Amino acid sequence: MKYTMTIGIECHVQLNTKTKLFSAVDNNAVDKEPNSCVSPVDYALPGTLPVLNKAAVEKAILAGTAMNCQINLTSRFDRKHYYYPDLPKGYQISQMYQPIIGSGLIKLPDDSEVRIEHAHLEEDAGKLTHFGNYSLVDLNRAGTPLIEIVSMPDIHSPAQARLYCEELHRLMAYAGITNGDLYQGNMRFDVNISIAPEGSDKLGTRAEIKNLNSFRSIERAAEHEYQRQLALIEKGESIKQETRGWNDTTAKTTAQRSKEEAQDYRYMPDPDVPPIVLTKDFVENIAKNLPLTPTYYRNEFKKLNLDRSETEAILNYPILAKKLVDVTQNDSKLAPRIAHWFSGLLLAEENLNKDFELATASELLELSQMVEKNKLSSTAGKEVFLSLYNPKNTSKSPLALAKEMNLLQENDTDALSAIIDEVIALPECASAVTDIKNGETKAISFLIGQVMRKSAGKANPATVNQLLKQKLP
Repeated sequence: MKYTMTIGIECHVQLNTKTKLFSAVDNNAVDKEPNSCVSPVDYALPGTLPVLNKAAVEKAILAGTAMNCQINLTSRFDRKHYYYPDLPKGYQISQMYQPIIGSGLIKLPDDSEVRIEHAHLEEDAGKLTHFGNYSLVDLNRAGTPLIEIVSMPDIHSPAQARLYCEELHRLMAYAGITNGDLYQGNMRFDVNISIAPEGSDKLGTRAEIKNLNSFRSIERAAEHEYQRQLALIEKGESIKQETRGWNDTTAKTTAQRSKEEAQDYRYMPDPDVPPIVLTKDFVENIAKNLPLTPTYYRNEFKKLNLDRSETEAILNYPILAKKLVDVTQNDSKLAPRIAHWFSGLLLAEENLNKDFELATASELLELSQMVEKNKLSSTAGKEVFLSLYNPKNTSKSPLALAKEMNLLQENDTDALSAIIDEVIALPECASAVTDIKNGETKAISFLIGQVMRKSAGKANPATVNQLLKQKLP
């Protein structure tokens, strides 16, 4: 029997506001001492009251707009009660019943679509670090503003799950609402997976894989979980509804907590945080400030006839995408070469300091023009391109770099003609000359190589080829 895999994904996105969701302390705790970015609100000291951060609401509106979602003019906060050491209040402030972001739709690069059920604002909990028989609590992350984005179960393969998460990451990064650093946990994914007989109108029992923070892990975990569930079903066993963890080293999921019965979080409206009441004008004024989205850039790059893999690689770096659009709008004929340099050279140089601001659009166009006009060979053009992105390059132009690197091609026909005459006269080239005169044109490659060697690689091969044909009709 064939089985269909169904996946729904919940994604927690940390908003890059200056301060936390309900307290006026630093929201950026990266590389800072534990419990150094906290306030009495985060510690839940008696008598403290939360104050909603307006910037978080504005960023939620931008996120919803980027996902083509409805923005609800009225939303409210609820208390989600559970006890854990990293949650001093004993409850998390979230939006269970009236979220700020309603239904929407994300179109993926392969033209498939994933519906968004809703997205809501909530505060993050702190972090526990375990040491054998004791644990330490760091509340720097407590109160960090999150939006939790809940997809509909529209995904049916590990590859599509990865594609959706990659596109969601791009949308949030381009919208400017998050730093998007997966390693730092700026976006974390919970992947719900079930399988059912092909054609069934009923979904299978799902397992939820928690806290995945890399696209590779999402794809691998989904594939493993599908195979695990399939093996159980084929043995006549049932699937348990549970949360599972993913081990990247063993490439396996392991059971964490049973969810056979829904946990009672005793949700109740939060009496300390008033409902969010927005006007249509307020939402529209925020939404019109949404930066250009990946879809816009894809449409621009269609003019360059790039492979989809090239386009997506460049889109992973918004700063490169913006620069390539600048280049394209100045000269779409020269832009494809620069796009190839971006994807095939700059992003492939793992040891290169990826300061993408180093080269300007005008410098890139100048360099592409030099290759176009045969002032530089294709190989030399790549060398100069990488030099433009070397921090040790003290603002030298492509022409200055090419001269310094002794890479400019020799196009002077008189000078090249003299070198060709010397090569033709060489005893070791006599047989090649004879072959060419007898119609064996393949031998011309040998002579071009000799000219290139004698000119220390500076001769323009195309010009040499043309002159040889004139001299050896």
